[in-house]
Amino acid sequence: MSITRIHSGYRTDGLWTAAGISFAVLALGSAIAAFGMLEFDEQCMHGLVQGPGTLLRVRDQAFPPATVCEFQGGDVASVGGRAMLGTLLRVSLLVMVVCMFTALLAECFEPRPGSRLVAPTSRAEKLRRTGTAFAVTASVFLLLYGTAGWKLLAGPSSACSAGADWGDQAPRTLEYSFFPPQATCQFTSGLTERLNPGFLSSLTAMSAAPALLAGVGLTLAWWRLHRERRETAPVAAPAPERTNTP
Repeated sequence: MSITRIHSGYRTDGLWTAAGISFAVLALGSAIAAFGMLEFDEQCMHGLVQGPGTLLRVRDQAFPPATVCEFQGGDVASVGGRAMLGTLLRVSLLVMVVCMFTALLAECFEPRPGSRLVAPTSRAEKLRRTGTAFAVTASVFLLLYGTAGWKLLAGPSSACSAGADWGDQAPRTLEYSFFPPQATCQFTSGLTERLNPGFLSSLTAMSAAPALLAGVGLTLAWWRLHRERRETAPVAAPAPERTNTP
């Protein structure tokens, strides 16, 4: 008969709830900001957006998502670059990152009972929790890496021309890196351009951190459970000695 020992773990439900709410706000706000970027550059170019002075250039801002029209006397941005939505997105991102990393870090420890922040839990349940966290974070990392790096995985030296029929005008891949997934492409006109947007390669690299932390928690949970089962495994009793009777 196996004996299930009850240990303790930190209560992380509140952290995951806060992280989930922050993610929802971040996703909704980013969608609104991205929608506000549509044709905003064209509006600036055609004088439909008024700014201080002469229009100098138009650029895209990675986060918060926004199109920024730079005028001689200052900048005018789409809705994502304005104070209200921009602040909301930054705060949501900060809350999500802090709560998620705190929750993942808490799964790596096994505190003593007696605190209201600690709840009883078995090591098998701890393994299931850390396994779920690792599956989710690793899936996000693989999804982002596949999106940003599939051309590199298909052929690093020809990453810039992968996925399209360029004919004789295929761009050259000058340099590349697998982590973060990025490459420098040179077109036949001499113009150079990055294979992936800067925010995508940065986001891919940053997504590896929670997956790594969740992997550490999963490894610790598995090791503790394995050690407990080995210590509580029943020891087979020695067989009684047989005596030969005349």
